[in-house]
Amino acid sequence: MNGKELLKIEDLEIRYETDDGIVYALNGVSLHVNEGETLGLVGETGAGKTTLAKGILRLIQTPPGKIVNGKVYFEGKNVLAMSDHDLHQVRGNAISMVFQDPMTSLNPVMTVGEQIEEVIAVHNNSLSKEEIRERAIAMLKRVGISADRIDEYPHQFSGGMKQRVIIAIALACNPKLLLADEPTTALDVTIQAQVLDMINKLKTEMNTAMILISHDLGVVAQTCDRVAIIYAGRIVETGNLRDIYKNPKHPYTVGLLDSIPSLTRDTKRLKPIKGLMPDPTNLPSGCPFAPRCNYASSACSEAVPELTDRGNGHLVRCIKDISGKEGQ
Repeated sequence: MNGKELLKIEDLEIRYETDDGIVYALNGVSLHVNEGETLGLVGETGAGKTTLAKGILRLIQTPPGKIVNGKVYFEGKNVLAMSDHDLHQVRGNAISMVFQDPMTSLNPVMTVGEQIEEVIAVHNNSLSKEEIRERAIAMLKRVGISADRIDEYPHQFSGGMKQRVIIAIALACNPKLLLADEPTTALDVTIQAQVLDMINKLKTEMNTAMILISHDLGVVAQTCDRVAIIYAGRIVETGNLRDIYKNPKHPYTVGLLDSIPSLTRDTKRLKPIKGLMPDPTNLPSGCPFAPRCNYASSACSEAVPELTDRGNGHLVRCIKDISGKEGQ
């Protein structure tokens, strides 16, 4: 993708200060997204994916959460330094978010139409009630829901239909960036495919950039232009879709791809990554993946590796390549 840079994250650190200790949720994340581009953010549960999305919009609940370092530039302006008024203009308007669970993301005592209309009204003060309703109906139609259901309540919709309503709300103001946090996790495979196709179609029509958060590498392969792999609050590998899938260079990425069942090879057992994610209140010294890594050596425990460019913008946070030879 050669579009203009839309979002740039620099060295973002977020912590949660709890009674059990400090949770080091994000530990220096740097990323960028171009106009019209889709970036897949992939990692296990607890890797920091949702925290990153909330950090972009300054939705980290304080306390216990705290953004301790970093910058988030959207169209050249630092979101983390914006006034409440300027931030209000960005949230839901220029940047929208689809939250993880469609079952709990909608207000049960408001009709779906009222919830779409509310977003449109907040960011379009000059529109009349009739114009707002017309836009809400048009948005419902765009996500494949007939206009005669606009005055129905969330409990009258299936899980897949609720997710369509949430996407309609997120896209109601034609945002430039959509943050989609596991948008198909609670849906069955057939509905999942329909929702992904719809998101791709709407994204193309509206030229909306997207960060797709997922642990499903199949979903990412269908949808994304570039991929960023996150582990223990750090980006460990990022590059274009083909490079990541065809030539992974970080042992964690290799492990994620190896754990997917193959349709072409006969295998008796799956190949899960050994061990568990480290405790975010007590991260190991050096590379946080070292305790689970087949290529780890004593050098891996000395310092956290830097992200290095292995060519073609393919960045890897590892002192070795996947053959075990020392990286350059």
